[in-house]
Amino acid sequence: MRDHLSVKNNHLFIDDFNTVELAEKYNTPLFVTSATRIKKNFDDFKRAFPDAEIYYAAKANWNVAILKILAERDAGADVFSDGELYVALKAGIPRDKILFNGNSKSERELRMAVEEGVKVSVDSLDELRALSKIASEMGKEIKIAFRVNPDISSKTHPKIATGLKQSKFGIPYEEILKAYEMALKLPGVIPAGIHCHIGSQILELSPFEEMMERMMKIARDVIKLGVELEFVDVGGGLGIPYSSVIFHRRFEDRMCGLGSVEVEIDAPTPYDLAKTILPIFDEKRAEMGADFKLILEPGRYIVGDSTVLLSRVNAVKKAYKNFVAIDAGFNLLIRPVLYDAYHEILVANKAGMPPEETYDIVGPICESGDIMGRNRRLPRVERGDLIAILDAGAYGFSMSSQYNGRVRAAEILVEGNKCAVIRERETYEDLLRRMKIPEEFL
Repeated sequence: MRDHLSVKNNHLFIDDFNTVELAEKYNTPLFVTSATRIKKNFDDFKRAFPDAEIYYAAKANWNVAILKILAERDAGADVFSDGELYVALKAGIPRDKILFNGNSKSERELRMAVEEGVKVSVDSLDELRALSKIASEMGKEIKIAFRVNPDISSKTHPKIATGLKQSKFGIPYEEILKAYEMALKLPGVIPAGIHCHIGSQILELSPFEEMMERMMKIARDVIKLGVELEFVDVGGGLGIPYSSVIFHRRFEDRMCGLGSVEVEIDAPTPYDLAKTILPIFDEKRAEMGADFKLILEPGRYIVGDSTVLLSRVNAVKKAYKNFVAIDAGFNLLIRPVLYDAYHEILVANKAGMPPEETYDIVGPICESGDIMGRNRRLPRVERGDLIAILDAGAYGFSMSSQYNGRVRAAEILVEGNKCAVIRERETYEDLLRRMKIPEEFL
């Protein structure tokens, strides 16, 4: 159990709230987020990196209430779209602490970045030329970093490994100096930083060490070109323990197609990360006689374990397997389907009872792959029971959809004995919102 979760009288609690009572009051499916946990996770990063800037990766969960909590703790934001930028600004994230990231920014997005005066992580020479032209036409200058592709394996799922040579992100590190040389000659852009991100849900520290060495070498070369370097942004990616006992990984080709295997791994903390990369950063920066700052972009680590997804059991079916059919599927939490990701699953109203049977937990979506958890040992499950899927705070609602015409869930925020709705449940009218039936086609 995490610090914000507990079991009392066989019921799962989050902070001071009984999840069974929350589900009865707000209905299901329901995302319940602990502000207590978000604050603790962010503060752990700040204590581990007291002289660095922490830019929360908004893509993990861009609910404006969560961004507001982090803004009040002096967080910056890494945003990946004009929508995320809009929400970050509404939440009070300072403009000078926002980095507009992304590999395919539209002219509208680049123009918005210039208008708002935020930093831009430039992903290609095409984008550099476009941004220079837009800024010049608007009579403004904008600070930029280049996103470097460092060609480092982060030893994570291929779909969230972003620092490999074949990744769509960034400029190859062997070519990055040409990009800075071009930027120094172009109007409207001021090269001020270096940026990279090697992947997500990384559970080993050696890739971060290799990345830091490479980034500091680039920093030295960039300074020699005449760039007044203000920051080195090394992205995020620190993983979290989705299981209290094991991590489920897919080795595929490396394990001759054996599929999922169970491996015991200790999840590193922000303090472990700091011990790994800060000595390199401090030593190399001192050798350069420079004073640029370090930026990190944690997302999953801040919000991942803060949230439980509550879902009602619609049916229990004994067939080839024991199936527990619930009212939340990959329309609300796509990670198990998209990444073969593992999430702990509890019966929230029987949380203290011993396991009796093995079940596959499946959602209501019209897809055979809509499986939230396989072969889970649980107390005897019955129709009407409440299922809790843990660690649903990152890439849960932010990747949700209305597939099969299902309305998206409500989100509530708790802290101690306080509770508030931070996103109302969608209605049928929301399914039709923005749609039109043109009369000329009738």
